Amino acid sequence: MKNKPSPLLATLLLAVFVLVSCSKDEDTMPVDADGPDLPETPFDYVNISLPAHFTMNVPGQPLPTSVNGTDNSPAGNPVTNEGATLGRVLFYDKKLSANGTKACASCHKQDKGFSDDAVLSAGFAGGSTGRHSMTLINARFYQRGRFFWDERAATLEEQVLMPFQDPVEMGMTLEQVVSTVQQQSYYPALFEKAFGTQEINADKISKALAQFVRSIVSHSSKYDAGRAMSPTPGANFPNFTAQENLGKNLFFQTIPNGGGACFGCHTTEAFISANPGPQNNGLDAVSITDLGAGGGFANPIFIGRFKTTSLRNIALTAPYMHDGRFATLEEVVEHYNSGIQAHPTLAPALRDPNGNPVRLNFTDNEKAALVAFLHTLTDQSVLTEVKWSDPFR
Repeated sequence: MKNKPSPLLATLLLAVFVLVSCSKDEDTMPVDADGPDLPETPFDYVNISLPAHFTMNVPGQPLPTSVNGTDNSPAGNPVTNEGATLGRVLFYDKKLSANGTKACASCHKQDKGFSDDAVLSAGFAGGSTGRHSMTLINARFYQRGRFFWDERAATLEEQVLMPFQDPVEMGMTLEQVVSTVQQQSYYPALFEKAFGTQEINADKISKALAQFVRSIVSHSSKYDAGRAMSPTPGANFPNFTAQENLGKNLFFQTIPNGGGACFGCHTTEAFISANPGPQNNGLDAVSITDLGAGGGFANPIFIGRFKTTSLRNIALTAPYMHDGRFATLEEVVEHYNSGIQAHPTLAPALRDPNGNPVRLNFTDNEKAALVAFLHTLTDQSVLTEVKWSDPFR
C-alpha cells in the first residue's frame, strides 16, 4: 500500500499545479487582448459638411476654386462608416510591422497634421525613410490620384499597402500582413461590417485603409470662417487681421500684379494641386541624389518634379519639402521669394518672361504677412477629432 503524501507535500504540489496552469493560460492568451476601443455605433465618415465655398467656383476666376470633380475615390471603393472604421484600426495597429513597433500612424501623426515632425521618419528597426512623410490631409482631393512624392503609386489603394512591405518602414511581406490581421480576434467582425464577409485579404485591407485616409478632410479653419463671410477668396476677410489679409492677397495675386501666385499650384479651397502632374519648384539647380518623379518615369522631363501637397494645416507639418530641408514656413517663403533655382525642368509658372527663375522681391513685412496667412489654414478639429484618433489608447 502506497503511503499518502504529507499535508505539506500536498499543499506544495497544489501550488505548483496552480502556477503551471496560470502560466499555460497566459501563454495561450489571445495576442489581441489589447484590441481597439470602438463605439457601438460607428463614427460618421461619410457625411462631410463641406462649406458652400468648397463646392462653388468663383465666377471669373481663371483657376477652379471648388473641389467638384477632384475627388479621386474610385467607384468601387466609396467611403463608408464601417470601412473607414476598419481602416482606422489598421492605420494604428502596430502589430502590422515586423517587430510590432510601427504603424501607419507612426509616420503620419494626427497632432502633426498627419505628417511627421522628423525630417526623415524612423522605420521599425531604426532606419530612416528616404523622404519626409507627406501630410494625408485632403488626399482625396488630389485630382490626379497618384501618391507618394514621386507619384509612383497609381492610386491610394495601391499606396497604402506599400509601407507595410518597405524593408525600412515596416518590414513585412503582404502575406505576413494578411496573416497577422487574420490572427487578431477583433478583425473578423470589423471586416464583416465593412464588406459583408469575414474573409480577410490584401484587397480589403487596401480598400479600408484608403477609405480612412480619404475621410481626413480639413474645412474648419480661420480661413474658412472668413471665406464664408466673403464673396471671393480675394476679398478682405472681416475676421482677418490686416497682416493676414495682406498675406492672403499676396497668396492669390499673380506675380505681375505683385503677388506670389501661390494659388496656381495650391488650387481649390482644398489648397491642393489640380494640375496634371508633379512639379519642379526649383529646390536645386541639378537633381543628383533624388530624381523625383523622374526616377520612376522614363521621360526625363519628370526629373526633379515632386507631388504638390495640400497647404491645409501647413503650420503643423514642419519640416517642409520632400526632403524636409526647410524647418520653418519663413524658410519656405524665402525660398520662393529669392531662392528658386534654374533647374532644367523648373515649372513654367516659376520662370519670368526671360525664362529665368522668378524673384518676388517681397519686403520683410510682406513675407511675414504670407506666413501669417498660412497659419489661418490651421484646422484644430483635425488634431482632436476622435474618429481619426488612435483606437488602441
